[in-house]
Amino acid sequence: MKVSIGGPLKMIFRPWVEGLENVPAEGPAILASNHLSFSDSFFLPAVLDRKVTFIAKAEYFTTPGVKGRLTAAFFKGVGQLPVDRSGARGAGEAAIKSGIAVLESGELFGIYPEGTRSPDGRLYRGKPGGLARVALATGAPVIPVAMIDTEKIQPPGQVMPKVLRPGIRIGKPLDFSRYQGMEHDRFVLRAVTDEVMYEIMRLSGQEYVDIYATAAKRQIADAAKAEKAAKGALAQAAKEQAEKDKSQT
Repeated sequence: MKVSIGGPLKMIFRPWVEGLENVPAEGPAILASNHLSFSDSFFLPAVLDRKVTFIAKAEYFTTPGVKGRLTAAFFKGVGQLPVDRSGARGAGEAAIKSGIAVLESGELFGIYPEGTRSPDGRLYRGKPGGLARVALATGAPVIPVAMIDTEKIQPPGQVMPKVLRPGIRIGKPLDFSRYQGMEHDRFVLRAVTDEVMYEIMRLSGQEYVDIYATAAKRQIADAAKAEKAAKGALAQAAKEQAEKDKSQT
């Protein structure tokens, strides 16, 4: 996959990278990144010599038919692990177990602390469960990563990417060994997550929003529905007024 996908990606999009030396040549580490585009999971592994394992929704691996089998093979090839997201708590626990298993094998584990893609290019509050618990349970260093301009290449809902040059900034590893054994303390989990998010904000230059991205997406969807309803009401009122004016004449 690094040859068939990574090579062409680097040749066509020419991503620039800063801080590549911060990724260890061997041993476990967590790559904690902002999430702007579906393509983030391809650009980051493409610029690294080592394999990076991310988690992906189980539907990518269980869809029936030829297309489903090809999709499953593709996501396995790029280092994705299936996680059943049908239940919020179950999905979280599955993601944590998957991350721990990857790190115990001495590999790199990639995670998006925001939990979902940013709806508007801003950086949102990190979810404290997965990232912090995996880091404290394994003692692996956390390497903050900032993806730059990938949302311009492939915005949500766009299938064909634009050929633009994205960037990747990789920060220095963060050591949370001082919290070892405290992975069930919610205040510690929050502190670890916030420290990582601050470093991602510093690297990316994004505006930080202190709410979860999932909540922001709901707000945006609700606002869009309200706007649509308002336009519909105005159109209906205009239609009724036109009919009234016509009947009077």
